[in-house]
Amino acid sequence: MKKRLSILVLFLGIYSFYAQENVTPSNVGNNFSLEGALATLKDVSTIEEFEKLINQEKSDVNNLDLNNDGEIDYIQVEELVENNIHILVLSTFLDENEKQDIATIAIEKTGEEEAYLQIEGDSDLFPENTLIEPFDSKEVIKSNSKGPSLFDIEWKSIVVNVWTWPVIRFIYAPNYVVWISPYRWRYYPLWWKPWAPIRYSVFYSRNARHRVYFRTTTIRRSTIARKIYLPRRRTSTIIVRNNRNTTIVKKNKRGTTVIRKKSRR
Repeated sequence: MKKRLSILVLFLGIYSFYAQENVTPSNVGNNFSLEGALATLKDVSTIEEFEKLINQEKSDVNNLDLNNDGEIDYIQVEELVENNIHILVLSTFLDENEKQDIATIAIEKTGEEEAYLQIEGDSDLFPENTLIEPFDSKEVIKSNSKGPSLFDIEWKSIVVNVWTWPVIRFIYAPNYVVWISPYRWRYYPLWWKPWAPIRYSVFYSRNARHRVYFRTTTIRRSTIARKIYLPRRRTSTIIVRNNRNTTIVKKNKRGTTVIRKKSRR
């Protein structure tokens, strides 16, 4: 299984480099890797560590510049908790007063040692109901109609129980303190050094490794998490639709909505 996945990673990297060179994202959210965020979460032990890693250039998770200032936006992580549900809200400040949610990670504990999660891209940046989740495969033996001694082997995708992830056990531990990022507009950690956004085709190629273990799905695992989050969702009056035809919607001092469109690059 691991060997097959390694070959797939190599293939994705080569294909991405040649086939995606001139591709531009259809949605601005594509400059943030939802799969990369989950891959990072899988390898950390705390939410604080998770926030730090997704804001590092080498992680190949973030390529967003939503306020068009020529620098990557800092991604803030805040946690909502209700009973057995944890929701990680990934967002960014676009100026002193404007804040835009980028994605949410809904985590629900469903048993003593059982938990499932999904990440959903915000509908301002991604298509509606963009859901990504970890998956694995298992062999399924099916009988073959050609004879009693013959059988077929198929690979079936299964949803992953994420209880084994260190960070999941950490957030469900007794006396856990909910993480609320202390950072905001122009108040960032000393270790953070913003960089200039790179071409989308390059970004897409670099995060190919993240897409191997995660898949899109149309099934929402936790409808309760969605209900908890929606009343607290943050959106900005500055909306960047895509890199080719950027639409900026902003209210002026008189309360009038001003729309500006950039020409194609």
